[in-house]
Amino acid sequence: MRFSPQLLEEIRARVPVSQVVARKVPLKRAGREFKGLSPFKDEKTPSFTVNDQKGFYHCFASGEHGDIFSFLVKTEGVSFPEAVERLAEEAGVVLPKEQRVDPKVEDQRANLHKLMETANSFFRDQLFTNAGRDAREYLVGRQIDDAAITSFGLGFAPNNRSALKQHLAAAGFSETDMISSGMLIGGDDIPQPYDRFRNRLMFPIHDPKGRVVAFGGRALAADQPAKYLNSPETPLFHKGRLLYNIHRARQSAFDHDEIVAVEGYMDAIALSRAGYPQTVAPLGTALTPDQLQLMWRIAPEPILCFDGDSAGLKAAHRALDTALPILKPGFSLRFAFLTDGLDPDDLIRQQGPEAIRQVLNDATPLADVLWQREWDAGDWSTPERRAGYEARLRTLVGQIADPAVNAHYVQAIRERLQNAWQSTKPNYQAGSSYYGRNQPSPGRIAARQFKNNKLKNNVFRNLERTTSLKSSSLVAGAGQAIPYREALLVRALLNHPWLIEEFAETIADLNFTSRALQRLRDGLLTLVASELDLDTATIRDQLEKLRLNQDVELVDRLATHKSDRFAEQDADSAEVEKGWRHTLALHNRQALQNQLIAAEREYHSTGDDDVMARIVELQRLIATSLATEAQFED
Repeated sequence: MRFSPQLLEEIRARVPVSQVVARKVPLKRAGREFKGLSPFKDEKTPSFTVNDQKGFYHCFASGEHGDIFSFLVKTEGVSFPEAVERLAEEAGVVLPKEQRVDPKVEDQRANLHKLMETANSFFRDQLFTNAGRDAREYLVGRQIDDAAITSFGLGFAPNNRSALKQHLAAAGFSETDMISSGMLIGGDDIPQPYDRFRNRLMFPIHDPKGRVVAFGGRALAADQPAKYLNSPETPLFHKGRLLYNIHRARQSAFDHDEIVAVEGYMDAIALSRAGYPQTVAPLGTALTPDQLQLMWRIAPEPILCFDGDSAGLKAAHRALDTALPILKPGFSLRFAFLTDGLDPDDLIRQQGPEAIRQVLNDATPLADVLWQREWDAGDWSTPERRAGYEARLRTLVGQIADPAVNAHYVQAIRERLQNAWQSTKPNYQAGSSYYGRNQPSPGRIAARQFKNNKLKNNVFRNLERTTSLKSSSLVAGAGQAIPYREALLVRALLNHPWLIEEFAETIADLNFTSRALQRLRDGLLTLVASELDLDTATIRDQLEKLRLNQDVELVDRLATHKSDRFAEQDADSAEVEKGWRHTLALHNRQALQNQLIAAEREYHSTGDDDVMARIVELQRLIATSLATEAQFED
């Protein structure tokens, strides 16, 4: 549903930011603002502020900034529409009904929700009857106690073709609704519809709001056709868009900044009981793009935990291939592999919950798994084979749609290849087929060398920095476009080294589109860290030793506009700081405006409410930036 800016502003006007934040963060008044410890980062000294007059919160420790809607989205894992609905109710604002929704369809959905809750109650009651004895014995064998049974709503479907059907009919539900909900199997060729789930341990599946929308059933007899049977697609349930246990996991996942995906229902229950309630599981299929997006809304790098066998490795590789095209700045995956053929439940029972933490801490980044998978696939002992390996990697990386992430992967792969070819002998063979079990293969050696390479910090550091700036630019070298404002910022640093020490953190976070300027920025920060006494001459001499003199000459040629005197060596310090701050504010606002344009295009094509939330936030940040710029106007 789309929400107008006027509606959102009305809700904001009625619900103070401090009222929403105080439910999560103890606040103390400090002048016109409130202060507290950051909910986004562990800290001992408060750096989190709330300003009701301006309608936003800001965390100086993490850089998080937003309003009442974004606070709920970022701290509770709710979607933007859910946040609006909750806060509208709190504010007493009536939300408009979506015009396109057919009231009959809404009534049908409401009726199906009631039916699913009725079925859930039936299954839970049946678990504690004589017929449910086998199901209870299975749970005892898996060390699932009564508290866990209640918490996860486990139940039992009797071995009867009409037990649930009769119960739902007595509750007033029609056969049509029973079939539509997936609880009965029926159709034109089935004169008497019958219960879909029979003689199975039942796992209710919830949507993010905690409503039962489907079931998974585990067979209790060896001769049953499928070990696990899930509900079919229904008006309430789309298995590729949901995750088991998501409604319980998301708050804990936000609190820990970590979400863990395992392969099955029992694994999710086992990890949750062992102290990892941030655990979810796909619904009987390989992980889908929608499920990845759902996890990314909660944590930027979900950990996929797989059994340490060939099937687990194949599942991990399928997930990798699914994620690769949709990787985006700041969002990826990590992979945790269990050893010795254990699943998570086995590991917890044999070695305790702390063994799971070690597995999660050792999770492997997606880039490493991609490299190792391809390396283990062949023998790269000849030039032709090596060329084929490189071509295969280029094809895979080419699937990454985001240009910033794609560029970083291209650079990372190039450097890994250089390390691999330098560290291997002409006749080496492929490495181990499972990470960490055997002696490290040449591919793993190369990966380790790459990790130790100082360049890694540049390759994988804060991918979200890269934006598509459209400020005025000049062309230098082989068609390389360098935005003038970027060159101006760097020239000021070259001519006034004290700026580097004064604004080191800001400089480290600058979004530069030019590779030359990125190199210079990193070189300057390196020199500051060396604790040399830096003046302009020393700076340039040291940069020449770092082989960056050509980049310096490029900046000198470009940033020479007479009106930008603050960047010249003879400018006084007050003029330098004012000019540098002003140029920096203009640079940052341009990046925000480009992001806003992209978000508006996305919203016009998709109508996604999360995109609208991003638009509102970008507008607010741009307004703040304009206010900052105004301080420097004559």
